[in-house]
Amino acid sequence: MKPALQPLPTSRNLGWMLQSVRKSKRLTQAQLASRVGVSQSRISHLEQHPEDLSVQQLLAWCSALGLELAIGPKDSSTPSSTPSGKPTAW
Repeated sequence: MKPALQPLPTSRNLGWMLQSVRKSKRLTQAQLASRVGVSQSRISHLEQHPEDLSVQQLLAWCSALGLELAIGPKDSSTPSSTPSGKPTAW
């Protein structure tokens, strides 16, 4: 079964999602950094400040984590996040 799409209403949600997926795959920031081609400190910074991600970095990050980036029309019947503002768990 294909996992549900995760809406990202804010850049903050993107940071939480990328960190959550990295941790669920048991990757350290250093391991991910090696796969993406940036430093560990850059991964740390981008998890906290995802608004600084370039499109190229985001696509490399998604590829390294086995994620697919998709853009489409907003489905107004789907809640965008949990009450805390954080995306639902993977």
